[in-house]
Amino acid sequence: MARTHILGFPRIGARRELKFALEAFWRGEADDDTLRRTCTELRHRHWQMQRDACLGHITAGDFALYDHVLDHCVLFGALPPRFGFDPRALTRAQYFELARGNAKQPAMEMTKWFDTNYHYLVPELSAESCFAGGVEWFLDDVKDALALGSPVKPVLIGPITYLWLSKSAPGFDRLSLLPSLVTAYERVLRQLHALGVEWVQLDEPALSTELAEQWVNAYEIAYPALARTGINLMLATYFGSGSEYAARLVRLPVRGFHIDLVRSPEQQEIWRALLPEHAVLSAGIVDGRNVWRTDLRRALNLLRPLHDALGERLWIAPSCSLLHVPVSLEHERQLDAEVRPCLAFASEKLHELDVLARALNEGEASVAEAFTASDAAQEARRASRRVVNEVVRERIAGVTSAMAERRSVYAERIGKQRQALQLPPIPTTTIGSFPQTQAVRQARAAYKRREITAVTYLQRIRSEIEQAVSRQENVGLDVLVHGEAERNDMVEYFAENLWGYMITENGWVQSYGSRCVKPPIIYGDIYRPEPITVDTIRYAQSLTSKPMKGMLTGPVTMLQWSFVRDDQPRGATALQLALAIRDEVEDLEKAGIRVIQIDEPALREGLPLQRGEWEQYLSWAVHAFKLTAAVVRDETQIHTHMCYAEFNDILPAIAALDADVITIETSRSNMELLDAFGAFNYPNDIGPGVYDIHSPRVPTSDDMVRLLHRAAQVIPIERLWVNPDCGLKTRGWPETERALRNMVNAAHQLRAELGLVTTQE
Repeated sequence: MARTHILGFPRIGARRELKFALEAFWRGEADDDTLRRTCTELRHRHWQMQRDACLGHITAGDFALYDHVLDHCVLFGALPPRFGFDPRALTRAQYFELARGNAKQPAMEMTKWFDTNYHYLVPELSAESCFAGGVEWFLDDVKDALALGSPVKPVLIGPITYLWLSKSAPGFDRLSLLPSLVTAYERVLRQLHALGVEWVQLDEPALSTELAEQWVNAYEIAYPALARTGINLMLATYFGSGSEYAARLVRLPVRGFHIDLVRSPEQQEIWRALLPEHAVLSAGIVDGRNVWRTDLRRALNLLRPLHDALGERLWIAPSCSLLHVPVSLEHERQLDAEVRPCLAFASEKLHELDVLARALNEGEASVAEAFTASDAAQEARRASRRVVNEVVRERIAGVTSAMAERRSVYAERIGKQRQALQLPPIPTTTIGSFPQTQAVRQARAAYKRREITAVTYLQRIRSEIEQAVSRQENVGLDVLVHGEAERNDMVEYFAENLWGYMITENGWVQSYGSRCVKPPIIYGDIYRPEPITVDTIRYAQSLTSKPMKGMLTGPVTMLQWSFVRDDQPRGATALQLALAIRDEVEDLEKAGIRVIQIDEPALREGLPLQRGEWEQYLSWAVHAFKLTAAVVRDETQIHTHMCYAEFNDILPAIAALDADVITIETSRSNMELLDAFGAFNYPNDIGPGVYDIHSPRVPTSDDMVRLLHRAAQVIPIERLWVNPDCGLKTRGWPETERALRNMVNAAHQLRAELGLVTTQE
């Protein structure tokens, strides 16, 4: 009989219970026991959902207080020595200091988990790294799951992927740590075996990338040792195909392999042919990255040949962890009646697994009702008149390459912009958002509930904008922002105002730590019926004589941070988004806005894991951005922002965007990310982030001057800007003002050192 399992489940809770528990703990309003109780309740609730769906195993070890990669560092005792923490006596408070920083140390570096919008904390390794063991919260969770009486499958990041995701000093070979790391894994696996665990899932998504030979060889070193622990190992690949390495992987002494048949359905033939007779194949047939309902008939047709060949050696699963989708449709009361039947969140995907397994094991007739509903949903979606907008299609057909080119090259534009803007050397600015106070959230919620009028809401938002502008002028920033008080999210806000999008009430997913986002759903062609930001930005500009940035989210980020329709190429949807945002850019310029920021933090995130697919992606992604920005005159300055990613490999594409100013996150890496821009000789203006906005730590002016000195070694002074790493939405006003004041003082110090003091200073 085919069995079912999942690779992981969302941690945050259907109503973001983990988020609120964490933030209460950080504020000192809840103690350790209270936080633990919330976590226990969430884990038990999610395990019960898996049991109710008749899964063959419930999955444990996938829950994390902040990040699952950090949890592995904690389990192995591989903590950054700069914090001075005892790995075996780590407290919850110290755990969060690793993630968020403290008064003495910045937080661990954070970057994207493969091509997702989930951020993981990067392990810091060196020749002195020790994996002698730390606190055993992971094992406590597994014991808790075992007490329920169902078969339990713990999940760990595989050792090769763990090393591959880590960072170390240049020139140090992280693979030299493999023997000691394997010993640590052996220790944990033996502990699990002693608890009665039969199967352990080892996630190796690095196999979906193009690995150098030494990294592939590492699997042949590590896994024979791990197999000697006597436990059944499930080696899991996802986010793409691992078939390139299949012929070598099947020789490893593991009992099972998981493959992603959503991203790479073609690999099933390779794995079926190569699979050893003793091994299980886990078929990832339900999409773990998107919210569209599974076409059960198509999935069953794909699974039947595998079931005929493998029988009980076939397991059925989502393509990857369900971490990347919301918890349940149960709490969605206002979803469009036409679109809702086409959706499946995590709990609904559990049901889909059960239906597919029963169809294989008991016959399709046993679940005929579910298949009828699935067929109807698929047909309704195909036939919907709301999917295709002929106005959009006609406009797309008229797009030319010339529409994506600025009128003059950067070297000519920048002189006109400096003349128009009259900024001092080394200008200061922020990335866009300011603290979202409780008053702002309450006003927005009251307006949505129709408890206050549109006029009252507008007055409250304008009051927030007035305060934001006043605070910035008092601090002394050079280029201001309106603070985005009216925006719940940088993607959702625009999605609410575009046709072709649908918004959920509780479709939350974790981005990092307690930070949750609610990706909107693209179900049809994208069209902007009217201006979205113009009145707000025009009002903000009326409050100051300094330049006010118009703040927009770019087409690639709108795409990446949405749940995207799967009935047309992603590049086609990006082009539709580009035209909609282009219209907003044009209207902002007509309203007198001289600086417009089009954020693209997801550009690197969207890069395919296989290099052979990079050129195609970067071609349409760069074109989409340029189409958005190129409508303005030379005198209008275009900014963009990127963060929490490695940019080295795509610097030519970033330069091809031709933004006048790019701001990037660099403080957690001590400006290391900036080195690549210097080596590449990036041609336009750059604003490297000088402080980490995700940490409550307020850096001193001296801290930031030190980083600016580092930046000035690779960026010509005339092209250097000063700004935080990212938006300040999640911070409080007191710390924000202190940090920005220190930042402005740092810029003044550098100007003074270089003899660039202005009359204003």
